[in-house]
Amino acid sequence: MVMGQISDRELHEECGVFGVFGVKDAASLTYYGLHALQHRGQEGAGIVTVDRDATFRRIKGGGLVTEVFGEGNLSTLKGDMAIGHVRYTTAGGGGIENVQPFLFRHNTGDFALAHNGNIVNSALLRIYLENKGSLFQSTSDSEILAHLIKKETKYHDRPRIYSIIDALNMIEGAFAFLIMTANRIYACRDKYGLRPLSIGRLGDGYVVSSETCAFDVLGAEFVRDVEPGEIVTIDSEGIRSRDFSQYKRCEMCSMEYIYFARPDSDIEGCNVHAYRKESGRLLFGEAPAEADIVVGVPDSSLSAAMGYAEASGLPYEMGLIKNKYIGRTFIQGSQKQRENSVRIKLNVISSTVKGKRVVLVDDSIVRGTTSARIIKLLRDAGATEVHFMVSAPPFKSPPAGWYVRLPSIPILSQSPFASTFSDSELMSWNFSDELPQLITNTFIDVSPFWY
Repeated sequence: MVMGQISDRELHEECGVFGVFGVKDAASLTYYGLHALQHRGQEGAGIVTVDRDATFRRIKGGGLVTEVFGEGNLSTLKGDMAIGHVRYTTAGGGGIENVQPFLFRHNTGDFALAHNGNIVNSALLRIYLENKGSLFQSTSDSEILAHLIKKETKYHDRPRIYSIIDALNMIEGAFAFLIMTANRIYACRDKYGLRPLSIGRLGDGYVVSSETCAFDVLGAEFVRDVEPGEIVTIDSEGIRSRDFSQYKRCEMCSMEYIYFARPDSDIEGCNVHAYRKESGRLLFGEAPAEADIVVGVPDSSLSAAMGYAEASGLPYEMGLIKNKYIGRTFIQGSQKQRENSVRIKLNVISSTVKGKRVVLVDDSIVRGTTSARIIKLLRDAGATEVHFMVSAPPFKSPPAGWYVRLPSIPILSQSPFASTFSDSELMSWNFSDELPQLITNTFIDVSPFWY
């Protein structure tokens, strides 16, 4: 998909989903799980629980997990089953109506749904369902699955999993779904394996998470990843597996390794920190620089900077300090918000960089506005040279728009990857002395699941 075809969409961070089955105080556990996944979305959070009487309860709101939940409202979420969600605005935009999990009431049984991903045929499916009588309560593409589950099953007297299989086969895109009924949780992952989803064991029950870092917080033991094209059913009988598609690929989104995931998470058996560190080592092999120190852009670039420093023998220094209470600029809702955040989220340790030739390592360039401002901060603090190194290949456009959404054309026109600029033009644009990026073939070598 070319950039012009998705000019109405934003470049976005992915959301995070978390589920608990068969563990006491499931809501509290889900709260801590979502807190561990907070980096995946900061615009809203929600939790739905179900108790032994099949009563569903939900709390959701805008803001951080700690802002939405407290001891008072968490105590009202009864039951040993729960699913939760942290949201960044994706398809459909913001608003409380789009904060998940969604809760649906139906005469065949209530159910809740949480989704991380991007349904690329959502517009067509929405029109199709509305023409058949569906009334949508949100503008999110995630709600589409619930309507498909209830409207498109051929046999209403069969178990719900058959309805889920029929619905998932009508959806195209990247997704990880958690569907919770009165007595079980279904964990579903797209047939391409673009979105991560893992299962852990906690006591006599189970947890499901977008990232394994949430397991560590709860003391859960990693069991396995949900496979591409698979539906894992978790209930009182344990774990059961069923494929909804025979077309199965392992095509994990590369941005999970580069930027999205926490460094203490393992994705498809590969630790994110180790992956990024190896990218930094390989970057030095391709682009050695005569410099005095290596500095990483907090937080997702620190591992790559460590790898570059180890390979080069240059000292790794803390030249930039991040204000932990400012959200990630990559996932701020508007360009103005991003620019304001850059000005207050990072501070330079002047005594570290003054009079030094600095290798500045970042994980990627998307818009480029953040990169230019950071380099200028270092210049203003007295750095004599800034060799800007990028531990990923050039970000041009995601295949079919499935991995991440791109910003609007006016923003892209200001970005170095909106067109094919030369290295000297890029360096002039963002004030750097050097701007090498990891060669795509080398990136493939370090990424065992990149196809």
